[in-house]
Amino acid sequence: MQNLKLTRYIIIALILGIWLGVFYPSIAVKLSPLAMMFLNMVKMIIAPLLFATLVIGIAGHGDIKSLGKIGFKTIIYFEIVTMFALVIGLGIGHFTQPGAGVTDVTHISNNYMATVSQMGKSASHASLTDIIINIFPSSVIKSMADGNLLQIVIFSLFFALAICAIGQKAKPIMDVLNSLSEIMFKFTEYVMWFAPVGVFAAIASTIGNSGIGILKNYVKIVFSLYFALAIFLILLIFAVCKIVKIPIFGLIKILKDPALLAFSTASSEAALPKAMEQMEKFGVPKNIVGFVMPTGYTFNLDGSTLYLSMAVLFATQLVGIDLSIQHQLVIMFALMFTSKGVAGVPRASLVVLAGTLSSLGYPLIGVAILLGIDQLLDMGRTTVNLVGNCIATIFIARWENELDYEKMYEYIESKTD
Repeated sequence: MQNLKLTRYIIIALILGIWLGVFYPSIAVKLSPLAMMFLNMVKMIIAPLLFATLVIGIAGHGDIKSLGKIGFKTIIYFEIVTMFALVIGLGIGHFTQPGAGVTDVTHISNNYMATVSQMGKSASHASLTDIIINIFPSSVIKSMADGNLLQIVIFSLFFALAICAIGQKAKPIMDVLNSLSEIMFKFTEYVMWFAPVGVFAAIASTIGNSGIGILKNYVKIVFSLYFALAIFLILLIFAVCKIVKIPIFGLIKILKDPALLAFSTASSEAALPKAMEQMEKFGVPKNIVGFVMPTGYTFNLDGSTLYLSMAVLFATQLVGIDLSIQHQLVIMFALMFTSKGVAGVPRASLVVLAGTLSSLGYPLIGVAILLGIDQLLDMGRTTVNLVGNCIATIFIARWENELDYEKMYEYIESKTD
């Protein structure tokens, strides 16, 4: 019942935020500090919650050998779904032609062009070696402060393995971590009651800054992206539900709260604690939730990958460049790998896009246009990133034969009451 009330409050906050942003933009733009306060409250939860959950899941599981299998299966799943997202993005991009016919670009400010040029120059196309090196933290305190989820996962894995190795001597630490996990989930509940305020402020300031009228100029690219994201999610949810044999509408009920949070705040981090909690209640073991969800934020950004594939077409169609299929595939493979090297960078998708187009000698005006509406596009791709990682935990749990169907159906039933 509490979840139902929270959902209603968030929807009401979303509607009120849009209304304020449209009719009173000067007031709306001043609310962004409230949104940042909420996001900061969520960020302070993530590191201790993730650390406690993952260590308990692995050390309490007892079977260290299964960890390698889970990791291998997770990477296979991520790469298959990433390729699927690229294909959907390219396919819909060719169908809707988002960059074709856009001629009014006089409104693009010099500031936008300067920012994009800087992005192109500073974009870090990390090598595979660099990516692997950066996975391992030099300081776990710094990793937690920076919110580097993958480095926290690596530290947690080694910590859990050490606990398993010393056995009973580590029982006091396990008791503390079990208590910490319970405390952090309760902490999450308290913070989520501030979600309507954060959602209201985030959506109001977004609309207040950009103006709803901006959609008139960019309706084609906005429609194309959201249409592609919707197609991708529908097909992914349908396929996974059929394979795993879980009710589609039951899954949608479970995902709606974290998805709504991710959409309205344009922040995966805002929804991560809630999403992890939902997946555990849904019957996915702690160790799989703790490993797959944060790892996905580096290796399984489905929404961002799909967006990049469409953004390349938009940027080249805008200036009349007709890419061959072979050239598109080469660019897509490059984007798929370079995007993993900048996870957590502000406007990461645009940084990767600008760097790629710049290195190939293509004009950057398309990136400047996207920069103007990036917040609106980010809301959609962030939601898909989150939902994609939630679905990944369910699929991996089923692949490992560890999905608790009884617990899942009980939770779905409780959400229906």
